[in-house]
Amino acid sequence: MFFLKKNLEYFIYMFFNSIDFAVFFPIVFVLYWFFSKNLTKRNLLILGASYLFYGWWDWRFLVLILISSLVDFIIGIKLYESTSKKQKNIYLIISLFVNLGLLVYFKYTNFFIETFVESFIFFGKKIDNISLNIILPVGISFYTFQTLSYSIDIYRNQLKPTKNWLAFFSFVSFFPQLVAGPIERASHLLPQFYKTYKFNYKLVKSGLLLIVFGLFKKMVIADRAALYVNEVYNNVDGYTGVEYFYATVFFAVQIYCDFSGYSDIAIGVARTMGFDLMKNFDSPYFSKSLTEFWRRWHISLSTWFRDYVFIPLGGSRKGKMKTYFNLFIVFVISGLWHGAAITFIIWGAIHGLILIVEKASLKFKNKIFKRIHLDKNSHFIKLFFSLLTFFIVCLAWVFFRANSLADAVIIIDGIFNQFNLGDVFLKETYLIGFKPNEFRVLIGSITILIMVELLHKKYSLVKRLNAHGIVFRWFIYFLMVFVIIIFGKYGDEIIKEFIYFQF
Repeated sequence: MFFLKKNLEYFIYMFFNSIDFAVFFPIVFVLYWFFSKNLTKRNLLILGASYLFYGWWDWRFLVLILISSLVDFIIGIKLYESTSKKQKNIYLIISLFVNLGLLVYFKYTNFFIETFVESFIFFGKKIDNISLNIILPVGISFYTFQTLSYSIDIYRNQLKPTKNWLAFFSFVSFFPQLVAGPIERASHLLPQFYKTYKFNYKLVKSGLLLIVFGLFKKMVIADRAALYVNEVYNNVDGYTGVEYFYATVFFAVQIYCDFSGYSDIAIGVARTMGFDLMKNFDSPYFSKSLTEFWRRWHISLSTWFRDYVFIPLGGSRKGKMKTYFNLFIVFVISGLWHGAAITFIIWGAIHGLILIVEKASLKFKNKIFKRIHLDKNSHFIKLFFSLLTFFIVCLAWVFFRANSLADAVIIIDGIFNQFNLGDVFLKETYLIGFKPNEFRVLIGSITILIMVELLHKKYSLVKRLNAHGIVFRWFIYFLMVFVIIIFGKYGDEIIKEFIYFQF
């Protein structure tokens, strides 16, 4: 399922946690502020740096970004100038055809071929499986959605097009968020390419702190958790219930720290240059329902699907049953967006079905609370529903991470039918894939993360830190870097790329 790993064996990519980026970013940062007062030179630098950043993986796929940028730049102007609905529809269809056509070809061609072949097997006939050697361009799903939203917003008369090609091309390819988001709207990010910024020490420091925190999530937690997850999920026949349980919980931790870590670094890098990117995660595992979870998880994607799929389908305007149907369709599409496999579709369908159940039972649940005199705002109730939501999310993660549907079924069956509580604390169980003390470091790091997120909900930790003296502040800064250097995972035993690079 994690097909990009095979592709990356043949290419070098500039990961945020790589030496290449550690050299690339300081150079871009210095040049950026050197040219900051000249808007044209500054945007040229951003565009060149972004193309270099993406082309470091495979320069040929720069052609795809150029096509998407050029098509939607022209289409945007044509849409705005068009006087008839028919013309507007034609131009929008062209934008959709080009962008989604490229996405479908590179991401779903082999999936459709395999599905076609398997459908013949279902009817008792067998034909040779044909698989094309298509390499998935990193981040194509992200920049495709970003540029598509620009055309759709103009079509809806919610946005005026830009005639500044340099600003628009820079907006589409902005390197901090190019390959894994946040998926920005033109109304928010594009205007930021029209103005210059003055160097702001507090803003730069804030951005650097976010980068360090993101690297802590990725290198100390996510990459360490991956050792256990990969060992169990890639060898499902060798383990039983409690190992599946640990691996699934650790994957929930891994994917959150990996993806939110990427988002933190992206937002931090952009902030050091004066740019503001939208918040993409808001402590999602503290959610008390799946509805709340999707307000806090991958916010840029969930709001994109809401605005460009759910609402055009009719949203919640045409009755309950139509609303539930639209909701289910959106999450099935979301699953397919994440990957060309039946497991991703099932993952999306599970979320869609649970969300429907939540919405349908909301009034009934409130009546039950009233009848038995339970305070739904009590700490006990909040904790119960948070744990229940986390459990549901983890079960869905099984399908997201499993290498096949058969593997997912084995893991689900193992968790429910082979789980032995007595094995939870056995060394042979929790040290799978770990060297001595690795488990303790992982649990300690997760505990620190939970404490930080709980405290951050009450007040800004950055403001609290700034209230202390310079000696204490710099001690904390060096301590954070020291922890990453000492406890970060390095070497060939980990996969360095961020999980969402494959989407």
